[in-house]
Amino acid sequence: MLYSDKFSQILIRGYNISISMELQLWRNATLQLDIQDLTILIDPMLGKKGSFGAFPWTSDKRKNPIIDLPFGIDDLKKKLLSIDMVFVSHLHPDHLDETAIKLINKSTAVICPKVISEPISSYGFSNIIELEDKLTLDKTVLHLTEGKHGEGKIQEKMGQVNGLVIQYQDRNIYIAGDTIWCSEVKKNIDIHKPDHIIFAGGAATFSIGEPVTMTATDIKELASYSKNSTIWITHLEAVSPCVEDREFLNVFLKENNLSKQCKILNDGEKVKLFTQ
Repeated sequence: MLYSDKFSQILIRGYNISISMELQLWRNATLQLDIQDLTILIDPMLGKKGSFGAFPWTSDKRKNPIIDLPFGIDDLKKKLLSIDMVFVSHLHPDHLDETAIKLINKSTAVICPKVISEPISSYGFSNIIELEDKLTLDKTVLHLTEGKHGEGKIQEKMGQVNGLVIQYQDRNIYIAGDTIWCSEVKKNIDIHKPDHIIFAGGAATFSIGEPVTMTATDIKELASYSKNSTIWITHLEAVSPCVEDREFLNVFLKENNLSKQCKILNDGEKVKLFTQ
């Protein structure tokens, strides 16, 4: 298995310094997570506004994504140079698009569920790490999690989705990904007891069935179930199926006294998850 020099060093050395974790939302589900000196890019959708067209199973014919990244192409290329590894949760174009396939260095370590490793390999990536359960990188442990991208017929069309728990020492960050509120999410919370939960909101809705990402009501359930977690809401206002926007959710959170626990990330926003 191939690793970058920096990634190899992370695998073999111990940390003896304080905890530092920073999260940045690029757009939609695309996140940059910096853990000490390890930088992980999650679900990269890097194309320009309108670069991959309309979604199926909807009457909304707008081309997606419906907004641009919060920084230009030169800054994007600079940011990609700092990436040590990429995690891809599933192969919908708002989680891995053609621009990301083109721009990300093909030798970059790509971590993904086994079910999608073959198509990712076909895109030219040479350093693919299949994550079936967990991967230990010294004091950082990556745990693959399950979710439900809707129910019934729409879930069948959406296919398998996964999330990720990133454990560093005694701190856990749960990136739930594209999932509704379900028993799988509850199980992940019960097992990992996350300090932070990052998930796809927006109530993404198609012409078939119910929403395939969390609704405001789901957020309320999640916050009640995991009272000790800080909750970060992503996947807003970037792709056409999402029907709940930041303004709507801000009002909902205030009305339900959830604004302290639940945070809405803006595109390009950086937040410190831990400083110690």
